[in-house]
Amino acid sequence: MWLTQPLLRLKLRRRGAQEPGYLLAMDEHFGHYASVAPPFDGNTIWVHAVSLGETRAAAVLVAGLRARIPGMRLLLTHGTATGRAEGTQLLLAGDLQAWQPWDTPGAVQRFLAHFQPRIGILMETEIWPNLVAGCAQRGVPLVLANARLSEQSRRKTLKLAWLARPAYRALSAVWAQTQDDCARLASLGAPVQGVFGNLKFDATPDAEQLALGQAWRQRFARPVVMLASSREGEEAALLQVLASFGPLALVNTAHTATISVVHEVQWLIVPRHPQRFESVAALIEQQGFALLRRSSWPDGPLPRLAPADAPSTRPTVWLGDSLGEMALYYGLADVALLGGSFEPLGGQNLIEAAACGCPVVMGPHTFNFADAAEQALAAGAAQRVADMTQGVQAAAKLAVDAIALAGAQHAADAFARSQCGASERLTQAVVQLLADHPISKKSLHVNSHGQPPT
Repeated sequence: MWLTQPLLRLKLRRRGAQEPGYLLAMDEHFGHYASVAPPFDGNTIWVHAVSLGETRAAAVLVAGLRARIPGMRLLLTHGTATGRAEGTQLLLAGDLQAWQPWDTPGAVQRFLAHFQPRIGILMETEIWPNLVAGCAQRGVPLVLANARLSEQSRRKTLKLAWLARPAYRALSAVWAQTQDDCARLASLGAPVQGVFGNLKFDATPDAEQLALGQAWRQRFARPVVMLASSREGEEAALLQVLASFGPLALVNTAHTATISVVHEVQWLIVPRHPQRFESVAALIEQQGFALLRRSSWPDGPLPRLAPADAPSTRPTVWLGDSLGEMALYYGLADVALLGGSFEPLGGQNLIEAAACGCPVVMGPHTFNFADAAEQALAAGAAQRVADMTQGVQAAAKLAVDAIALAGAQHAADAFARSQCGASERLTQAVVQLLADHPISKKSLHVNSHGQPPT
């Protein structure tokens, strides 16, 4: 880890060429915090949310902790530029934000000495051996919250069992999302103390964004299907399928016509990573489609002026080239194809789609969110298909069937509501751990019941 530090700097500069956020405060990665004033009140709660999804989940937990720990100072750390940008929205006066320290003993010790956290809360998956060891040496309780571990990740971790098992065993507590996650984490020696569900079910979609997307949808006559949080290779697969269909088999519409899926449905692509917006835009045009970018329609997408089936009119594909607007896109879409599931990448989170009432069609690869995917299937909030061709057919068929679509939308909303509650359970567990820890109990002034003294 020490020897690879120059390579890390090179990687950050290269990524910074596409995402300038990576060029911000680069020395923080190595434990140097000249621009961040150290806290001196002994009341710092450190939450590490590596990327965008973990940061959004952390927002729910942070809100619960602020309500239970008066005077709490938040230290928020990240590993990606999108996570750090999202995290700025969680900061209040006096809070701190920094990059995760690179996992060398020196960087970790400088990080802990500078910020002096009373507790460290790692979100979901982030386990670094030197970081865990450094916290244990300094007596800082370190926990893994909203923890998940796929079987594929467990197998990879076991290849370094001599390094991983001591790190997992040294954690103060682990709170898993599901029973399967619990079993896999326990097999690595993790001290799992509860199965609390997934925090992301407690996250409330941005109501203003959702309402705006739904309003735009009402202005547009055709159904909208979105490829949500797409990964490399999936956009090309979708466009190739759409280009190959031509007149498609019988899709029942209001006009009972046999027409092309490309012309019957409006297709929207929202890439997972912003650095790929330009390459996906170029790909759409290379495949012969007209391009309409979110950045070019601040007041909403405009319908075609020419008839949808006019031979001279190229089908238009919308591109969601903006950050932080997934609720808007889910409000605009009738159905979502789940990104990351049509390539062997494990799938993206489908919970936000369900919370927005948007049913999902997912490919075969959902191992990163296996339990949520199976639960969504059982609830009728999702469908599974074998490949992108079947995905296009299933999504289009659902989008143009008003009765089936209404049922799937209701099922998605009910599924999301039925899974809530992890936030309260996690908040109570963190507060109780602070109360039970001698140093934290003194500095945070909580009693044995996890409540501030009267």
